[in-house]
Amino acid sequence: MSFDLYPAIDLLGGRCVRLVQGDYDREVRYDASPVDAAYAFAEAGTRWIHMVDLDAARSGEAQPQNQAVIRSVVTAVGEAGVAVQVGGGVRSRDSAKALYDAGVTRCVVGTAAIENPDFVAELVAADHRVAVGLDVRGIEVATRGWKHRSGVSLSKALTRLAGSGAEAVVVTQIAHDGMGGGSDLAGLREVLDAPQRPPAMSVIASGGVGCLADIADLRDLRSAHGHTLVGAIVGKALHDGAISPVAAVVVARGSAIHDEPDSGAQP
Repeated sequence: MSFDLYPAIDLLGGRCVRLVQGDYDREVRYDASPVDAAYAFAEAGTRWIHMVDLDAARSGEAQPQNQAVIRSVVTAVGEAGVAVQVGGGVRSRDSAKALYDAGVTRCVVGTAAIENPDFVAELVAADHRVAVGLDVRGIEVATRGWKHRSGVSLSKALTRLAGSGAEAVVVTQIAHDGMGGGSDLAGLREVLDAPQRPPAMSVIASGGVGCLADIADLRDLRSAHGHTLVGAIVGKALHDGAISPVAAVVVARGSAIHDEPDSGAQP
């Protein structure tokens, strides 16, 4: 099974930002426009781009400025055959439909998947591609822009969603997000081997990547039963220039890690 890099573009007020550990009070803004960043990732050879509407994630309401940016990104990278998946505030059929109508390949459903597991199955029944976003503090899933404790454990969430038809689950260990100290490899192995996870539901890692070695660790991760990840979402390290998009794509696809030249890594 192939392993893909998912460069992340998080939107707040139409701008490209990153939050440290999901904290809206710890926002890092970037000068590059989201469309320019997406185009740079496409030029580097990525097959996917991961976007999050942080305004919608917090409020549950689509933000028109962000919606316009998402549509522009889809248009910009579509000719290169790059798929876009989007999460954040996808809590109704209308919010999902707006994204699919904009050309988004796959929606990532988080809060609604926990509060109403049937919602994912409804989208799948409408022939939409869906991933489930499970954002975890310890073993508990957080919802509504990571602000609320759901009282639902990761294993219980997987049990609820086992028959939903979701094609992937995006697992974020919030304590690692934006820190650049590596991902929660032990926790990811547990998810890969979770008996509640159907084989058709692949696993994408999110949070913690700070260098090329971290990408290689995720690419090469094997659970006790031999299961592997299908990709990793990487945001801050790419936007800060710690990793060049080209090198990240090359490592994700299986090449050895080499020292990077100073090539203007920021997208």
